[in-house]
Amino acid sequence: MKDLRSAIAFLTILPLGPSNAAEDFPAARAWFPLVGLLLGSLLAGTDLLLQWSYSLLSSDSTPLDRQFPPLLAGALLIAGLALLTRALHLDGFMDTCDALLGGYERRRRLEILRDPHVGAFAVVGLTSLLLLKVTALAALPQASRHSVLLLFPCLARWGMLLAMELFPYTRREGLGTAFFGNRGRRPLIGGLCLALAASIGLAGVTGLLLLALASAVSWAIGYWASRALGGLTGDIYGAVNETAEASVLVVAVVLTAASPLALHSPLAGYLD
Repeated sequence: MKDLRSAIAFLTILPLGPSNAAEDFPAARAWFPLVGLLLGSLLAGTDLLLQWSYSLLSSDSTPLDRQFPPLLAGALLIAGLALLTRALHLDGFMDTCDALLGGYERRRRLEILRDPHVGAFAVVGLTSLLLLKVTALAALPQASRHSVLLLFPCLARWGMLLAMELFPYTRREGLGTAFFGNRGRRPLIGGLCLALAASIGLAGVTGLLLLALASAVSWAIGYWASRALGGLTGDIYGAVNETAEASVLVVAVVLTAASPLALHSPLAGYLD
């Protein structure tokens, strides 16, 4: 299980990586969707704990008042996700906003990606992204909430894997180079099988729609960045992940607004 441990160590703060983790990175990318599912499980478990604790403290209130404040819960969960991932992808998203929106030629854009400072595009982009994620989580109905919490990190990390396989890496050195020791379709097929299983198991046909959405968004970001930079970088992978997460959350809200049971949560019974 060294490949899985390497993927967990790279994408999270969990200290599970083997001593020679870098050697396993090329094969480790196949496990990205499963790492996303692990993160989603931690988020869903945290949300259950928040709801349970709040219901105990509000035992004399009406059932509606015993629900943990949705906006606060969304903010805590998104902050927790940033902590679990060391804000790795958020940092990449901010750099990508500055480079793709603030630069006008390839060389300058690559310089911006290396610059540790952030500009106006990064600040506005990050603020908008976090607002979208928090409010989308707050808007999810209880019946589908935990299915989405489990699924959206998984689909976003599938999107990263897809971008890695479809587009070249533009630098000779950098964080992303560690994943390209052995290019091939086995990691892509393995990751797709994991993402498909999670999508169907947690949300059925609607899960497949969200999987297709995450794939399309990841391809679009990868295509845009590849045209602008001549390939992708580690920061672009972070932007792919964050954009796919936000897209899945927003569309899940739209789908559940049309049909509250479109994404039925297998954990909803524990909250009754």
